[in-house]
Amino acid sequence: MSETGAPVKEQRVTKQRLAVSAALDDLNDFVSTQELHRILHERGVAVSLATSYRILQSMAEDGAVDVLRNPEGEAVYRRCTAAEHHHHLLCRNCGKAVEIEAPAVESWAAEIAAKHGYTEPSHTVEIIGLCPECTVKLHGAR
Repeated sequence: MSETGAPVKEQRVTKQRLAVSAALDDLNDFVSTQELHRILHERGVAVSLATSYRILQSMAEDGAVDVLRNPEGEAVYRRCTAAEHHHHLLCRNCGKAVEIEAPAVESWAAEIAAKHGYTEPSHTVEIIGLCPECTVKLHGAR
């Protein structure tokens, strides 16, 4: 079962899917589909951009990768390091992401959903700002 309670569909393990998974394992930061596609081609892996996109989407649906929108609105992906539901602080300057737990957000989302008669709520929270390093670079020590 997925996080939403829906059955998880079985994914066919292909050479391309394994290559995408291995590349994500080697990366510490979020990566766009185009960046990942470039990395795969540099490694000699023959995979189309469309296939890279489908694999990343599938992995996101399965909870195997985190997906965020960068400041330009482009989806970026990273191997999910937290096993539980979580949220992110994202630096709008350098792209650094920090995984955070937010129990107050979980309670609020459940309360709002119930108030309006919704069941099985899910949500995504991204807090976008400047990381400490970029704050110092852009504004000096505070």
